[in-house]
Amino acid sequence: MKEYRQFYIDGQWVDPVTANDFAVENPSTEEQIGIISLGSAADVDKAVAAARRAFQTFGFSTREERIELLERLLKAYMDRYDEMAEAISLEMGAPRDFSHSDQADCGSGHIAAALEALKTYEFEHQKGNATIVHEPVGVCGFITPWNWPINQIACKVAPALATGCTMVLKPSEIAPLSAHVFSQMIDDAGIPAGVYNMIHGDGPGVGSAISSHKDIDMVSFTGSTRAGMAISKAAADTVKRVALELGGKSPNIIFDDIDLEDAVTRGVNHCMDNVGQSCNAPTRMLVPAERYEDAVEIAAKAANAIKVDKADKAGDHIGPLVSCQHFEKVQGMISAAIEEGARVAAGGPGKPEGLETGYFTKPTIFADVNNQMTIAREEVFGPVLVLIPYASEEEAIEIANDTPYGLAAYVQTGDEARANRVTRKLRAGMVRVNGASHGYTSPFGGYKQSGNGREWGEYGFEDFLEIKAISRNV
Repeated sequence: MKEYRQFYIDGQWVDPVTANDFAVENPSTEEQIGIISLGSAADVDKAVAAARRAFQTFGFSTREERIELLERLLKAYMDRYDEMAEAISLEMGAPRDFSHSDQADCGSGHIAAALEALKTYEFEHQKGNATIVHEPVGVCGFITPWNWPINQIACKVAPALATGCTMVLKPSEIAPLSAHVFSQMIDDAGIPAGVYNMIHGDGPGVGSAISSHKDIDMVSFTGSTRAGMAISKAAADTVKRVALELGGKSPNIIFDDIDLEDAVTRGVNHCMDNVGQSCNAPTRMLVPAERYEDAVEIAAKAANAIKVDKADKAGDHIGPLVSCQHFEKVQGMISAAIEEGARVAAGGPGKPEGLETGYFTKPTIFADVNNQMTIAREEVFGPVLVLIPYASEEEAIEIANDTPYGLAAYVQTGDEARANRVTRKLRAGMVRVNGASHGYTSPFGGYKQSGNGREWGEYGFEDFLEIKAISRNV
């Protein structure tokens, strides 16, 4: 078991003001693999003071200086790439191969996308008699989750560095090892002292101190809608900017003009990816009413074919849920769905056979679901998919939009005109057609209670920039 008690503040690894040990667990084995110390408001004060000092210089750095900085960071990331993949696999249970190919790739992907955007981004332009300048917002506070740990860290840190901001990061205390590795990369790259600071901690301690801190100019949070609301309220007294990437209950509309077996199978596999622990997972599958039972049968077959195993095993499979607490939450929602009348077509309560140790959950398909059931309205964040029938294109759109969320939506159709028509009517920040990927240069974010602002690529710059108009007599 390793110790990760120190924080990265002002370019150095430092001890917490007050030690408060917290055990890090491997969700595949339920074994303790590390110890961190949970920080406090006093640690946040130290980090913010360092970031504030650093901003006096870094906020006026040149584009060329920041390009060089991001190039060094990208190299440092690639040098420790395997170490990052291993950390993510251990801390949140991502299978070894998936962690290497998908999870760890997010870090380098976001750094590279920010680097390319920085080379051509227009920080200044003329409008009438005014020079319009885009300047760094200042000191930023980042609060990131455990489900795609380096993804959410990198897609905040990289654009902040690119735009000249300084920052204080609080990664998830459940999955903190990847943040520790990333902080070592920051140090390897020679990022100026105080520009990047990292403190381990929980929401009530470090998270609330960041949200309410008078010397933090902007907070960017990724996590649950409930927590996002609390952060917004805590930030209100200082009128700081708040960017939120929150929950989702994304619809996947499958139309009758496409191969049903292929579309349903792809939809099931996508939903179960990362054990369903993705805010943009397509967790509501909408299918034509006349093909409903066929779709349920195909979905059940696909779910039953998904392998579940420990994170250290090679191959194509899904791992455990991230923690005991989260396992119990997902199991509770599965049981509640059954009580409300949903039919278990595959999976169901309990752990897969032979995996009694670890927080493993059966890939689960629910049929006989309507859009008012709890299982169709609340984010499960586990390997659970519901199938809902619709009678017409209009009803499919109505059901898809009937949710408090609006992060992502998915459309499967062979009709280009229909795809164009439907995608424009869906109230979601991202719509993917026929399994198309979402690249690092596309904006990531949602409507309604899925948050505000956008991340990724050049779109991720905007939350970190203030707009100044400098007018002159002509």
